[in-house]
Amino acid sequence: METPNKKWKKQTQIAKRLFLAMPSAKPSSTFSFCTKTNIYSLAVITFFCSFSYFLGSWQHGRGTTSTTAEFSLRGRCNPSQNSTNTALNDPFLAQLSIDFSTHHAAEDGVATVPEEKVKSYPACGVEYSEYTPCEGTKRALKFERERLIYRERHCPEKGDLLKCRIPAPYGYRNPPAWPASRDVAWYANVPHKELTVEKAVQNWIIYEGDRFRFPGGGTMFPNGADAYIDDIGKLINLKDGSIRTAIDTGCGVASWGAYLLSRNIITMSFAPRDTHEAQVQFALERGVPALIGVLASIRLPYPSRAFDMAHCSRCLIPWGQYDGVYLIEVDRVLRPGGYWVLSGPPINWKKHWRGWERTEKDLKAEQQTIENVAKSLCWKKLVEKDDIAIWQKPINHLYCKVNRKITQNPPFCLPQDPDRAWYTKMETCLTPLPEVSYSQELAGGELAKWPERLNVIPPRISSGSINGVTAEIFQLNSELWKKRMSYYKAVNNQLRQPGRYRNLLDMNAYLGGFAAALVEDPVWVMNVVPVDAKINTLGVIYERGLIGTYQNWCEAMSTYPRTYDLIHADSVFSLYKDRCEMEDILLEMDRILRPEGSVILRDDVDVLVKIKRITDGLNWMSRIVDHEDGPHQREKLLFAVKSYWTAPAAADQEGS
Repeated sequence: METPNKKWKKQTQIAKRLFLAMPSAKPSSTFSFCTKTNIYSLAVITFFCSFSYFLGSWQHGRGTTSTTAEFSLRGRCNPSQNSTNTALNDPFLAQLSIDFSTHHAAEDGVATVPEEKVKSYPACGVEYSEYTPCEGTKRALKFERERLIYRERHCPEKGDLLKCRIPAPYGYRNPPAWPASRDVAWYANVPHKELTVEKAVQNWIIYEGDRFRFPGGGTMFPNGADAYIDDIGKLINLKDGSIRTAIDTGCGVASWGAYLLSRNIITMSFAPRDTHEAQVQFALERGVPALIGVLASIRLPYPSRAFDMAHCSRCLIPWGQYDGVYLIEVDRVLRPGGYWVLSGPPINWKKHWRGWERTEKDLKAEQQTIENVAKSLCWKKLVEKDDIAIWQKPINHLYCKVNRKITQNPPFCLPQDPDRAWYTKMETCLTPLPEVSYSQELAGGELAKWPERLNVIPPRISSGSINGVTAEIFQLNSELWKKRMSYYKAVNNQLRQPGRYRNLLDMNAYLGGFAAALVEDPVWVMNVVPVDAKINTLGVIYERGLIGTYQNWCEAMSTYPRTYDLIHADSVFSLYKDRCEMEDILLEMDRILRPEGSVILRDDVDVLVKIKRITDGLNWMSRIVDHEDGPHQREKLLFAVKSYWTAPAAADQEGS
């Protein structure tokens, strides 16, 4: 029996032969002959075109699969999980169904992928609502407690990866818009009261009905973070733009970083998982940059010479132990001329030793050890006033090299890549700064002050130390991202609305152009340079006055679920196509994306078609659209929105 497809092909071939067999219109001296011939030809063409059209319509009606990516606003959350879809109330989603157009079956010979059954991804149990795969507490118990190694990243094996969607807690609400979010978070989003009790007298956090309030207090700044930062500002200049990037070790709820933002200083705050319940999670709910992390045995996931200032306020890190390895790591990530700020034990121990419940001798010895390590790194102690002490890293290592010939403690590291930091062991050796010609020369090159720093050629590029990236490429990339961001905002008009998004993630940041194009908006961007990228450009991103981290996207990120409001990924799936499963990367994106959060993916059209099939199974609402340069580019864009859904009320109560 002849199938519809065969019948269609046969009829098309017959129509083609008849069309080719028609007499051609030749010049003639008689107008009537020409007119009759044209009428005859037109009638035949019309008949067969109409026949082909109706035959095609009949075949489509019998269930022929369309190769065009369809966009549906129907919520498909699992009713058994008491999911709630509010997407229809979102104006961005309503806009998607009107404005998006799909051209992934382009005229340039793009292959389409045969449709397969969409795989459905069930909801995980409510016990996974705060799941951080690489910082799991049960897995951590298998590792050494010495030097807090058990609190480092320890990711599950491939066979242990979850293939389900992490639920938001029942009652989850999108955070207030920045800057209101700095001071308020919904209790339902982070249902933990431990800190309100443990830190009650230190003014970290206060529970008030359906919300938490953050007064800006801290262990060492009882008058609030603003007043504490003002005290630091009296000792070093925080206003002239020379200090732009900072790192806060053992950040608490990140109030120090939160209040520095109003001074145009952006801080990478980090603390270990569960030292104090949910401290990094609170920071992210507030709209403040933060990651789960710990100083233990592995380098911090940042390049060398990244930060203008490092800070520890009673962060409980044993700076003088293990041959000073933790201060040595701070030295690696601190810029030449950068500052280290320490408050809390043992600073001002003569005044506080009774309250700290330690002996004067013990505290004096601890401070002396820190002073010795700092001196061995060639740091200069600038000032110690009241509860704050500040050291400064040298601008180059000319003097330090002379001194090393005498002390040899610690030695300079052997030739290595100082920016290598993904699962790289810390060493008790001093990372040498780039060579200089004279004593007053700044190693690695002078940095412009903020905000000029964002757009001038970064020293790593002007010096030629980043292979394949020239000043011209940098400038062209900056202009390219201005154009791309304009297109993004035209497609997703909520990018133009202040307050709609706050926490953004760029999964393959390259030179930080995506973040730079958003610098005037009330957002911050975590710029990720994949460890699998051909060129390590994270140092360039920091030299621009932006922040970021390294990441292998075959593994989970060191952050809590529902961290980001918008995720951007440029060619990530092409980069990882032979390294790990596409669905695992998308499940990780689903984990760290907020309900009703947005996604923008750029990649080859065939890759995006496969991605869309998976995102349909994740209950994302998505659409493939043209490249900003038009429909004839193989690279396309996928815009998507994660549905709103939560764990059901009953399960939430059972798990509480």
